[in-house]
Amino acid sequence: MTLHPSYPIKTDRLDLRPHRMDDLDDLLAFHSDPEVVRYVPWPVRDREQTRAALEVKLGQGALTEPGQWLVLAIELRETGTVIGEVLLKWESDTSRQGELGFALHNGYHGRGLAAEAAGAVLRLGFEDLGLHRICGNVINGNTASTKLLERLGMRQEGHLIENIFFKGKWCDELVYAVRAQDWRPL
Repeated sequence: MTLHPSYPIKTDRLDLRPHRMDDLDDLLAFHSDPEVVRYVPWPVRDREQTRAALEVKLGQGALTEPGQWLVLAIELRETGTVIGEVLLKWESDTSRQGELGFALHNGYHGRGLAAEAAGAVLRLGFEDLGLHRICGNVINGNTASTKLLERLGMRQEGHLIENIFFKGKWCDELVYAVRAQDWRPL
């Protein structure tokens, strides 16, 4: 099985699509923000680091084998601005597992936009890729992300004590997940 979505994936207010090189300025606006990257695996990035990351993202618009990440720009249709990213990892073909990820520019928090984008990617994972279960792993203390995962219908399945060395220190990680049979679109 593979996943080659038709783009853009439209939600009420968003277009989800593969990244383009002209996304650089929009990406830099949130990749360089310490508050946005506080709980994501990458460091605060300057323009060149963001450009290098973007070049990798250019090839992540389809899933052809387990282990790959689908990485999509979240474009606010009204303005054409890329306000974030949403990701889906195809973890395993055998056990049909996936993982959800997201990052959103601080100026767009609190409007339901991350939920809108993440909900569309969950739909891709369950309906188009045929996944059985999708998880979201969160550094303990990232309350905004845990609330979002709960809003998406995920429930906390685990609290792993100091299992991840994250940004220079040992951190607890919370594991959230939803199975296909329990998932309901927002």
